[in-house]
Amino acid sequence: MMRSVSYRDAEQITAIYNYYVEHTVVTFEEEIVSSADITKRIEKVLALNLPWIVVEEQGVILGYAYAGKWRERSAYRFSVETTVYLAPDAQGRGLGTALYHELIEQLKALEVNAVIGGVTLPNDASVALHEKIGMKKVGHFPEVGFKFDQWFDVGFWQLNF
Repeated sequence: MMRSVSYRDAEQITAIYNYYVEHTVVTFEEEIVSSADITKRIEKVLALNLPWIVVEEQGVILGYAYAGKWRERSAYRFSVETTVYLAPDAQGRGLGTALYHELIEQLKALEVNAVIGGVTLPNDASVALHEKIGMKKVGHFPEVGFKFDQWFDVGFWQLNF
């Protein structure tokens, strides 16, 4: 079932996100976060009237997606950056695609013009997900992230309505 996030979801979202913090370069965050940190992030997204959605089965959060500001300046107010994370054991079931489609539909109902997704490279699965929903690669920054004692590139994909 897909639904809007609730603050009670923060603990499960934290567990999903911290897996990626500790074990991957999908996020460049290097220290695990607390449920209080995730609650603040949820508050920030909801205060902007942007969507944060979760997918769950039998009360277990399997993944989440949300949109946040692309940049702070007022001229960027019609552009958002998207985020999608799945629990490691929920991958390969089409849930990322379903979350992204729902997120896009909710963003279309807002005054959003540009949806931007950043991807640590290489990451074939994330690139495929972004392109599957119609996003086009618009940028590539070599060696801008440093994690686990090595440099990583970041690519950006964009979809305009």
